[in-house]
Amino acid sequence: MCGHARKNTATTGEETVLGRGHRTTMKCCVAARRRKRAHLISSISFIGTGNMARTIGARAVAGGNTVEIIGRDESKAADLAQALGGGTTTGKWGDVPAGDIVIAALLYDAVVPAIAQFGDALAGKVIVEISNPFNATFDGLAHSEETSIAQEVAKVAPASVSVVKAFNTIFRQVLEKGWPNVFFAGDNAQAKAAVAEFIKSIGLRPLDVGGLKMAHWLEGAGVVTVGLASNGVGHFDFALGVDEFSG
Repeated sequence: MCGHARKNTATTGEETVLGRGHRTTMKCCVAARRRKRAHLISSISFIGTGNMARTIGARAVAGGNTVEIIGRDESKAADLAQALGGGTTTGKWGDVPAGDIVIAALLYDAVVPAIAQFGDALAGKVIVEISNPFNATFDGLAHSEETSIAQEVAKVAPASVSVVKAFNTIFRQVLEKGWPNVFFAGDNAQAKAAVAEFIKSIGLRPLDVGGLKMAHWLEGAGVVTVGLASNGVGHFDFALGVDEFSG
C-alpha cells in the first residue's frame, strides 16, 4: 500500500533491503504457484525506487517477468535493480520505458506530475497506478471530489495510454510474505487482461471491480483497510479479500 504520510512502515518508507533468503523463499513460492497455471511473461517498468517498487518488483522477478527500474536518482535505481537481480535493468527518467506495463510506484502527490513529465514517452503503455491519497489523519481522502489519482493520471497521459488502478488495498508487508487478492479497475479490457495476467504471474488472485471510475472507491477501500488496522483488526498483517460460497 502506497500512501503519502509515514504512519506505519507497512504503508510507506524508502529503503528496505531484500535479503537473499527472502528473495529465494519468494521465488520458490511464486514458482510453485506458477506451475499450477501457465502464464505469459510480462515486461514491467517501475517509475519509482521506494518500497512498493522493491516489493512488487521482487515478486515480478520471482514470477519470471522482465523488470526495469526508473528513478530520478539513477544511483538508487541502479541499487534497486542490483538488489532485485534476475536481469533487472534501469531506464532513464523521462525516456520511453522498456516495459509494456508501467507501474507508477510513487507517493500520490508525485504521480500525476511524473506522468505529465514523461508525456508522449508513455504512448501505448498500460499504466498501473497504486497510490493512496490519504488525508493527514488517515480517515479520509486528500481530494474532496469523486475522482482518484488514476483518473487524474488518465487526464494528463497520452490518449493511447490505458490506466489501471491496482495494489492500493494491500499493505507492503503483506505483499512481501502473503498471497492476497488484488483488486483492480480500468476502462480498457485488453489492458486489464494484461494486468490480470501479470498479477497471476506473481502468484496472486486478480479481481476486476469494473471501470476506472471505481478507482475512487478502491482508494476508499484503502482508507477502510487502514481503519481496520488501527481498530478492529489491530495490526497490519491482513488484506481485504473475497470468499465465495455456494449452496
